[in-house]
Amino acid sequence: MMSTTLTTAQAILPYFKNLGLVWAIVILSLWLLSFAGFLLIDLTQFSRVYWIAIVLVRTFLQTGLFILAHDAMHQSLVPSNVELNHSIGKVAIGLYAVLNYDQCLRNHRLHHHIPGQVGDPDFHNGSNPHGLSWYFQFLRAYLPVSQMLLFLTIVGSGLVGLIFVLQVSVVNCVVVWMAPLILSSLQLFCFGTYFPHRNEENVIKSAYYPRVISFLVCYHFSYHQEHHKHPDVPWYALPDCKL
Repeated sequence: MMSTTLTTAQAILPYFKNLGLVWAIVILSLWLLSFAGFLLIDLTQFSRVYWIAIVLVRTFLQTGLFILAHDAMHQSLVPSNVELNHSIGKVAIGLYAVLNYDQCLRNHRLHHHIPGQVGDPDFHNGSNPHGLSWYFQFLRAYLPVSQMLLFLTIVGSGLVGLIFVLQVSVVNCVVVWMAPLILSSLQLFCFGTYFPHRNEENVIKSAYYPRVISFLVCYHFSYHQEHHKHPDVPWYALPDCKL
């Protein structure tokens, strides 16, 4: 079974040489257009159902930014062009949460090298970890004090500019930017760290949802065992590598 999966992964990779770049253009464009477009609408005139719909769409696109950066770290976003690959990754991770791409790259390489062990930046450091404490530990690994200060400075300045200079409502800022950012971090933590790695046996696990559901849940990140077995396979091809 293992050799069959490996053969499948090797066989499909050539077909996705440029598809990663297409996905990058689509996700980045939709993120930017929805960010600007929804900020320009006075959301206080709409019902909360409309707000929830925007939050869900924006959360999905926000998570997409991290997925792009993640694939860039594995050189599977634009495998034919290393410089472009990492450049898109830096833009995506910067838009996501003003994160440092090189630091994230180091952390993620450690995670793949020693998953679930001491030294893994995503490690819960406990046999039966509480989800909330693990989440905050996860955030600290990717947002150390210096990076957190930079994040708060840039995001705070952005909010001040939007609210007091451009006269954008607080509701718009929360619905379009703040809520999706927080929910996206929870989504990535749950499906990329907590669910796949929460076991004492240190066994990486996958959850096999229907393909469309898997895409909507977290860009096929539920195929987590497959990702660790074949880290060079882009996110959209992970279901084809099912173990």
